[in-house]
Amino acid sequence: MTTGSHFSYADEQAVTAAGTEDSLVTDEIRKNFASDNVSPACPAVMEAMMRANEGSVGSYGDDILSRSLNARFGEVFGAEVAVFPVVTGTAANSLALSALVAPYGAVLCDQSAHISNDEGGAPEFFMHGAKLVTLPSADGRMSPEALRTGLRANAEGGILKPPIQALSLTQATEWGTVYALKDLAALCGIAHEQDLLVHLDGSRLSNAIAHLGCTPAEATWKAGVDVLSFGGTKCGALAAEAVVFFVNERTRPALKDFERRIKRSGHMWSKARFLSAQLLALLEDDLWLKNSAHANAMAQRIVEGLRRHAGALLPFETQGNEVFVILPDLLVKELEAAGYAFYRWPTPEGVSGTLIRLVPSFYTREQDVDALLAEIAA
Repeated sequence: MTTGSHFSYADEQAVTAAGTEDSLVTDEIRKNFASDNVSPACPAVMEAMMRANEGSVGSYGDDILSRSLNARFGEVFGAEVAVFPVVTGTAANSLALSALVAPYGAVLCDQSAHISNDEGGAPEFFMHGAKLVTLPSADGRMSPEALRTGLRANAEGGILKPPIQALSLTQATEWGTVYALKDLAALCGIAHEQDLLVHLDGSRLSNAIAHLGCTPAEATWKAGVDVLSFGGTKCGALAAEAVVFFVNERTRPALKDFERRIKRSGHMWSKARFLSAQLLALLEDDLWLKNSAHANAMAQRIVEGLRRHAGALLPFETQGNEVFVILPDLLVKELEAAGYAFYRWPTPEGVSGTLIRLVPSFYTREQDVDALLAEIAA
């Protein structure tokens, strides 16, 4: 398994629609396991937005909530940071990378990376033509050996190759695996040896931290990450992500004029307080980590049930909240007929059955998982 995801926007709409009725009646079984994006915003986030929805305040980030982001994120991550809220993960990734590379340069990433497979060319668009160079891996986790090989091949290409100027890693990965801290540090160290900046796609960083049992600092800048795409939506926000720069000598040049990149891209919200309110609500009392720890626990509950099913094959470790499983074709169709929603992936060559992805969230309950497992066992 070395490819990226294989579904379209139309597929997502169809899958989401299939589970719509589950979200409207809270005491019924919730059958939509397509993504953590299908869940509602968590109550604490909605309450924070309602509190922010009072009075007249400064616009474009000139409000008390937005002005407090750097200090609050700095407390959580234990470092000096510069935080830029945006609405989508695509914007966070693309804008962050645009500040790290020249138009003639390149970003190195795993071939399963979201930036390569699922962003519709947005990174290349915002980078003004800079190239994404991908490396293969067995489970979404780039190895130090593969990184050194890729960098060496690029250097040997001379003027014929766009120079690699940044490394982008994904934590947790697109296959639901998580880099160990020592492996993350090793990759960042190699990148810094070559004067590369390191970007981390943290769409599910909170799931990775919950799995590792480490601090946000240990999972990011202490391992060598320079710029983070902080994921809020998947762990309970309505629509809130952020580009987080860990301020150091490597990132200071990239930070210069970054606000202009935000403005030029159309991602500078006039009513920024509503983005900031969501991000602050997630950080309050570690809500982002608690929500993701619950999602991880529900994923493990699914895995434990699947291991008892003779027809189930789990091709990857489940370390975050994404469960990949190969099930008999007929069983997959029966699950869909029963109203369950999930994505299909290409099944590895020579393996019978259908590869599907099941993604629980903070909104998923034990009874929802148990109902799914009972349907599989029926």
